Amino acid sequence: MTAERSSRPAAKAGPATMITVAPTGAELEKSAVPPLPVTLEELVTTAKECREAGAAIIHVHIRGSSAQPTLDLSRLKDTVHALRESTDLIVQLSTGGAVTDPFERRLAVLDAAPDGCSLTCGTVNFGDEVFMNPWPFMCELYVRTQERGVVPEFELFDLGHVAALHRLLDKYGPPFGGHVHCDLVMGVPGGMPGDAATLVQAVAALPAGATWSATGVGRTSLPVMFAALAAGGQLRVGMEDTITFSRGRPVRSNAELVERAATLADLAQRPAMTPDQARAMLGIPDRH
Repeated sequence: MTAERSSRPAAKAGPATMITVAPTGAELEKSAVPPLPVTLEELVTTAKECREAGAAIIHVHIRGSSAQPTLDLSRLKDTVHALRESTDLIVQLSTGGAVTDPFERRLAVLDAAPDGCSLTCGTVNFGDEVFMNPWPFMCELYVRTQERGVVPEFELFDLGHVAALHRLLDKYGPPFGGHVHCDLVMGVPGGMPGDAATLVQAVAALPAGATWSATGVGRTSLPVMFAALAAGGQLRVGMEDTITFSRGRPVRSNAELVERAATLADLAQRPAMTPDQARAMLGIPDRH
């Protein structure tokens, strides 16, 4: 079924849907979530499966030899290279890392030469932790993306982050590639709630011409997905954001989350984009 989806032509009934998969994250323990991909081999296998299921972008956190989060530059470079060799997915590295990672290491992520990266537009309470993104750090990261030719995805956890995004663009101009793309991260304790009313408010406040995706964390994953499809947005799914497929049933793989998103996109007559379609929309050069 997934192979059949990947061979379909571009949608004719309406605009296509860009699906990002975030397979790992920095919060979960492999011992508690066995299907979580933490080795490079597991990540490459996951990337191939998710590409077949309908993903166009892979949002990457990596783990070290002990399966703990790391921003080791050598491992990041190896990961980017391996994903490019094995798939045509857009490789987007997280510059958030774990909430304890220092700013210097987060900035150095760009040295791994990914296609894209995350750029969070403000500090947010992240459950019991604080995810720090002060204004000077945001500015330094943004300028480096422009200099290195990396396309940022602006991560917005709250409506105040939208105002910070406007401020950033006013000060430094458009991103590399010329197109503004945002991800509304919804349902994080401490951030904006994962419901349709909040999504509509956030989208209305975005810069003119920007595209956007939406991420529903935990139990908000399906409500946010339905709302995003109805409002013309893109989707992000993956085990970084949810480990429950349905009530009482754990997620078995990232690919099944991508396949569900692609199936819902089909029903909305907005079939999944290919990576090349996503590159054209986001202004990302093909580095394969």
